[in-house]
Amino acid sequence: MRRRLIAGNWKMHSTPDETESFISRFLPLIGSAEADAAIFPPFTSLDRAGRLLRSSDVRLGAQDVYFEAKGAFTGAVSPGMLVACGCRYVLVGHSERRHTFGDDDPIVRRKLDATLSGGLDPVLCMGETIEERRAGATFDVLEAQLIAALRKLPPDLFSRVVIAYEPVWAIGTGETATPEQAEEVSAWIRARVGAAFGAPAAERIRILYGGSVKPDNARSLLTLPNVDGALVGGASLDPEGFAAIISAGVR
Repeated sequence: MRRRLIAGNWKMHSTPDETESFISRFLPLIGSAEADAAIFPPFTSLDRAGRLLRSSDVRLGAQDVYFEAKGAFTGAVSPGMLVACGCRYVLVGHSERRHTFGDDDPIVRRKLDATLSGGLDPVLCMGETIEERRAGATFDVLEAQLIAALRKLPPDLFSRVVIAYEPVWAIGTGETATPEQAEEVSAWIRARVGAAFGAPAAERIRILYGGSVKPDNARSLLTLPNVDGALVGGASLDPEGFAAIISAGVR
């Protein structure tokens, strides 16, 4: 049985003080939740969040990483710096990084490799635009993203990867994929993983859905057979709402 993972991507929100306030309100709400929880604050809040979460079961993640260990890379943050802050996860290939900051497929692969070699677990994000879906190209887009990111990845490293399906047209728009759409794509991803890495790997990998997940639609998405959790955006900024989504993710 795959354990659910509910991850909150805070994007460019929350100062260190606001992060501390969130954590102090959030931890009592989830107790010993039967689903894994993780938060992804901005870089500036990671160190404080890591200290506050150290004795809890909530994992810490970063929203991005650079693929070099150190050097003259102004503004970049290395895997080692994230580990030092207490991070377990890193988002890799989020659509906002791909479309706003120009992270193409080779960059996504380099970041994924650096994440794994740096001792962190990547949450590989993938998804299609509304134009690509309307053109019937959803699975072509996902196939290209999957191959570019995971081709020839050793099985022992692949076992640490989480995949998040986030249709670009549903991120921050209020639109959400229907449960049927989310299940269709998640089942396709699992089958494609099975073809590339074998049935045991496909059975173990956790596949998250992301795209306007809220407390009122979480259960309909998180009870799907091939959806193993959620990557939550705006709704993860509210401690009570995020806790409700985690509760909805208990099998």
